[in-house]
Amino acid sequence: MAQLVKLVDYISRYENDLTRYPTQFIRLKRYQWKRVKNQWEHGFDLYAEQTAMMPENVKEPNKWFSMFFNKWRKPKLQEESATDDGEVEEELGFEASLTGSHANIEQLKKAYTDQLFQFQLKWASSTLYDRSRIDAKFFSDTLLKQLTLRLPDSFLLFYYPIVKVNKAPVELDIILLSPTTCYCITVLEDERMAAYIGSSDRFWLKKFGEEEVKVLNPTIALSRMEKVVHSFFRAKKVDMPIKKLIISRNGYIDYPGTPYEITTIDKKNYLDWLAKLSSNPSPMKHTQFKAAQAILDHTQTTAMSRLFDTEEPISE
Repeated sequence: MAQLVKLVDYISRYENDLTRYPTQFIRLKRYQWKRVKNQWEHGFDLYAEQTAMMPENVKEPNKWFSMFFNKWRKPKLQEESATDDGEVEEELGFEASLTGSHANIEQLKKAYTDQLFQFQLKWASSTLYDRSRIDAKFFSDTLLKQLTLRLPDSFLLFYYPIVKVNKAPVELDIILLSPTTCYCITVLEDERMAAYIGSSDRFWLKKFGEEEVKVLNPTIALSRMEKVVHSFFRAKKVDMPIKKLIISRNGYIDYPGTPYEITTIDKKNYLDWLAKLSSNPSPMKHTQFKAAQAILDHTQTTAMSRLFDTEEPISE
């Protein structure tokens, strides 16, 4: 499951410590899967029973998460009661649950990953002390869900981040960091089965049934994004290749004379492309972390303190 490092201008756990959170996410994901799978196979939550037998003063929803919390919490939070600490830890942690009946292991996996996706969005919009108001559309964003659920844990995803370039905010599209490559991605998704006729002009032609309309040439935004990312890498001496992709999951792209530095992926080969990336066995690498940090250093963040956030949380 790819890790959602930055979602638009929302505050993210990964901004606190990029080298620490990816490893913790993987450990938490694997641990909770074992717990849920065991509960499904044996009809009871072995972890919960083990916790129930512990003395009251050592019960913890997750031991390593508790240690992390105790190390990083602010002095003011250290003065809170044990109950308050538990509530804060629960905000940080993730505990999957069995809901409904699942006929086979595949159904169980789907239910589990759906919960994990919701948790990803929380991590990408909150920290222990601050939170951003997340747009409800992201909970049903099929592309975001597909990229996070289908790609390996070693992939880092920036989904429409807002970055600062010469102090001015710039909205980018999708940046996907594999262990060895940075993918800058622009997406064309309007009507299903639409055909996009590409050219070097400022506008492309979109055909949908009998209708023909002009759309802004996606290579313009794509080239701008590549230049911005390259400038971030150059400033931090990051040596990582950048590939530019135009993707249409539900339509077709006809781009005669496609420049060699741009790859088009449409309905015909999107799933094959995704499957190829999903089979990448490479673990996370140092250069990949440097690249992600170089981008994070320039992202814009809009958030509010949890201490002063009195509004009701957004329904998920």
